[in-house]
Amino acid sequence: MKTSRKAKRIRRHYGRMKKPGGLNLVSLMDIFTILVFFLMVNSSDVKVMQNTADVPLPKSTAQQEAVESLTVQITGNAILVQGSEVARLEGIEIGDTYITGLSEELSWRRSRWSEIPEEGLDVTIMAGRDTDYRLLRKVMQTCVDEQYRQVRLAVDREVRNG
Repeated sequence: MKTSRKAKRIRRHYGRMKKPGGLNLVSLMDIFTILVFFLMVNSSDVKVMQNTADVPLPKSTAQQEAVESLTVQITGNAILVQGSEVARLEGIEIGDTYITGLSEELSWRRSRWSEIPEEGLDVTIMAGRDTDYRLLRKVMQTCVDEQYRQVRLAVDREVRNG
């Protein structure tokens, strides 16, 4: 029996849909190549510390590179550890030698270490250039009391011309 042209066309059409699909690796390889170049260009040795606009850092001509460590930030009205608020400045008394909320947070973070180095743990303090020295001294003393003895102050690098 002879089939009509329409029947052949329908059979051919449905036959195409039964074939397994293929995987095109060219597009995938292009994406990975671009990704590799992007990662190579953007991987550098520059350490960038998270800073907010309300903490104007003092200027410095120091050539030493920044070290990644625990960050204590003193803003206009609060003390932050790694971005989360641990103490309000209004709650700090003048006669206090340490800051309770900061001490508790540093103690909790220290307890997660299996072994504490003899020279102490690292901490970087980010405080604005107009921060009261007495407050800065209390923050530093609290850090030292909680075995964060490698205290660093964050600064903006001043670019020298010439």
